[in-house]
Amino acid sequence: MVESASERRQVGDVVADRIEKLIADGVLKMGQMLPSERQQCEKLGISRSALREGLKVLRGRGLIKTSQGRGSYVASLMGNRDETPMMHLFNNHPRTLFDLLEVRALLEGESARLAALRGTDADFVLIQRRYDEMVAAHTTGPVRDPETLAHLDHAFHLAICDASHNPVLVHTLQSLTKLLLSSVFASVQNLYHRPTHKRQLDRQHARLYHAVMERLPTQAKRAAVDHIHSIRDNLRDIESEGQRLERATMRLEGWQ
Repeated sequence: MVESASERRQVGDVVADRIEKLIADGVLKMGQMLPSERQQCEKLGISRSALREGLKVLRGRGLIKTSQGRGSYVASLMGNRDETPMMHLFNNHPRTLFDLLEVRALLEGESARLAALRGTDADFVLIQRRYDEMVAAHTTGPVRDPETLAHLDHAFHLAICDASHNPVLVHTLQSLTKLLLSSVFASVQNLYHRPTHKRQLDRQHARLYHAVMERLPTQAKRAAVDHIHSIRDNLRDIESEGQRLERATMRLEGWQ
């Protein structure tokens, strides 16, 4: 029996809704490539024609994009982040770095609390992996590649956010990725070559890591907030001393 066009559309809507839920739940993240058609069909228990109808619906909703030769991937849910008014403001008025750190304290504090409450064993494996990678990079000697260190630092914090299992919180932080990398880069560039500050930040990361891994929500939130507030205060001290505070925005070109 041949399916009618309306039946194919109905099947496509059902499939699209199932994949859309994976995006909303943070299982599929912005920029992430979708599995192969065969893998998706097996995981979802659907036919290839149904999958293609579903992907067509998702493209119409603007949730996925398809690139010839690469396949389909989750679209940016917040538009082009490089061209947002916030990025323009940050690039032209670096004082907004401190505003961003205030936002980080709010979002990452709650992320850490929820991660300690809701994190699964799989989440903790990823958090440990990101933490170990960051620590290994920090203990290899002088800071020679601040951009790499910033990415590793940010990946550790994002792994904690993922473990919160709050899709809105995860998507919000992902939408701010470039801005967050800016603040992390500012920390690495200005604080990590100062032994006292570096030891302090290393201790704070360890405190946050252990609080989350030991499922201590109150301590985890406090550790995350204290970490961001410490960065804010140290960067302000550098400015008040009359020293030039290097901005992450100077190095953002080409970052993803």
